[in-house]
Amino acid sequence: MSSTLTRPVAPPGVVRDPVAPGRRTRIFALPEARWAAAALVLFLIALPLQLFGAPAWAWGPLYALTYVTGGWEPGWAGLRALRDRTLDVDLLMVVAALGAAALGQVLDGALLIVIFATSGALEAIATARTADSVRGLLDLAPATATRLSGDGAEETVPTEQLTVGDVILVRPGERIGADGRVREGTSEADQATITGEPLPVAKAAGDEVFAGTLNGTGALTVRVERDPSDSVIARIVRMVAEASETKAPTQLFIEKVEQRYSLGMVAATLALFAVPLLLGAALRPTLLRAMTFMIVASPCAVVLATMPPLLSAIANAGRHGVLIKSAVVMERLGQVDAVALDKTGTLTEGTPQVTDVCPLSHSGLTEEALLTLAAAAEHPSEHPLARAVADAARKRGLELPAAWDFASAPGTGVTATVGGRTVAVGSPGRPREPHPDHPATALATRLEAAGRTAVLVEVDGSAVGVLGIADRLREDATATVAALTTLTGTAPVLLTGDNPRAARLLGTEVGITDVRAGLLPQDKVTAVKELAGAGRKVLVVGDGVNDAPALAAAHTAVAMGRAGSDLALETADAVVVRDELATIPTAVSLSRRARRLVVQNLVIAGVFITGLVVWDLVGTLPLPLGVAGHEGSTVIVGLNGLRLLRDTAWRSARDHA
Repeated sequence: MSSTLTRPVAPPGVVRDPVAPGRRTRIFALPEARWAAAALVLFLIALPLQLFGAPAWAWGPLYALTYVTGGWEPGWAGLRALRDRTLDVDLLMVVAALGAAALGQVLDGALLIVIFATSGALEAIATARTADSVRGLLDLAPATATRLSGDGAEETVPTEQLTVGDVILVRPGERIGADGRVREGTSEADQATITGEPLPVAKAAGDEVFAGTLNGTGALTVRVERDPSDSVIARIVRMVAEASETKAPTQLFIEKVEQRYSLGMVAATLALFAVPLLLGAALRPTLLRAMTFMIVASPCAVVLATMPPLLSAIANAGRHGVLIKSAVVMERLGQVDAVALDKTGTLTEGTPQVTDVCPLSHSGLTEEALLTLAAAAEHPSEHPLARAVADAARKRGLELPAAWDFASAPGTGVTATVGGRTVAVGSPGRPREPHPDHPATALATRLEAAGRTAVLVEVDGSAVGVLGIADRLREDATATVAALTTLTGTAPVLLTGDNPRAARLLGTEVGITDVRAGLLPQDKVTAVKELAGAGRKVLVVGDGVNDAPALAAAHTAVAMGRAGSDLALETADAVVVRDELATIPTAVSLSRRARRLVVQNLVIAGVFITGLVVWDLVGTLPLPLGVAGHEGSTVIVGLNGLRLLRDTAWRSARDHA
């Protein structure tokens, strides 16, 4: 069948009226469905008239209209292809139907047209469902947003006019107009369409929000942090649309073979017609056999075997937060047999967090008091560790006193006056480091041995406590490593620029024994090429600029999307939008299932074509039965591939990952 396998998706930035997610294309909105339905109705009216002996003038025009309504689109498409010197199998089907009518078998030809048109309509409907699953995300984005000016005045603007740095007001019940971060207000957001979280998520100052998610009962003031054309929703639509326009190597090979096969099929048909005539066979049965051969030998099912499974898998993965950039990638993803993982931002969350608050016994401070003093002193600083301390205090609901006389010394730490006392926060290696036998030194050493970054807190020159800060391991990191080990047969390799001690500790925690630490970007590329040189097809997962060269060198590359650098996102073959590591082995498993369905489809198509051709050559295959077998195989192959659109396919892939 030559009906298109993809439907156009609106580009990012196009304003649409907000509609409920999950909207589906109506069947009769598709021209293929309307023409097929018209042909079927006309055929069902004409058939009983003919069977019950009505005069030809009663059913003849109805059959003629059946030919026109069901055959004009594929016939016209075939003529256009012929003008471009391409032989389209659709045109051959229409020619076969007209040939049957010319032999007086009007019913058989009309049946061929009806089944052929119905097959094309089913294909178009299934393809539309694939596009619906992606387009539904874009429909979630609101058309307008309320932008606040510097003096607090409100202005309603189209969302595509928002720019990074704008501040928008989101009232209760409204959809958020852009990706950004909450400046003021508290509420909850239903963001299941983006992150998959089933329950609304509490939002307060500093929390990230996504375009298209639904605000709850509170009002939020949000600072825009991404251009609308680069929002999570827009990125999903753009990447899946680009993926739908590509073709997998298997599909390209089939299309190359298709033209030669079609020419050979036409030559065989002509020979099957001419040779028996030269040997004295009758015209009518010879022509009928030749036309039946042309129909059943047509490679429609073979052509349709590859792309539906791959495109269905791409759409399903996109709905679950994994953006596969092309059908080529979806086919290659299932081939990987080795995995290399980055550490920071991939296996870990990529942002330092306070993991330990340890006041010294002689200080008389509680954990909350120690953290309050440290956070108050660190609050003016922009250093990542300072932000981690301030965020820890905010999460505990601590009120920070004012800090005066703030000073920062790079590589050492900060000092400030808090409540009349001088508070210093920094590394244990600062000039006023306590004596090696001091409890603070022993505590810092113990934390660093556990892979933490130790931060010493002093008040008026005396050590009062130590904070432990670490880049927290993702919750699904251990399970992901285990799943990838099962899928590939070998444990992943850890490639990181971090220090060997921290890398080894993390590797032990997640189950990785091959840990390569202290690597520069070129060292990561060397490691990937070493694995590839051993005959492995390497999947590399990373997020930063320093990972981009390794991503480019990999057989298949996946980037973590939420905090990933632009270079990593552009270089990678796939993007994990929600930063859920567990979706990576699921996507690999889904790709393998798609590849198995492609093989199944090719086997189904080959069995049908071979069986019908042999039947026609050896015996006498009735034209209606040949038509039913040929078009039936095409429908079976198409629907078999589209099974991967269902959510159960994703759950099954996850269970087998």
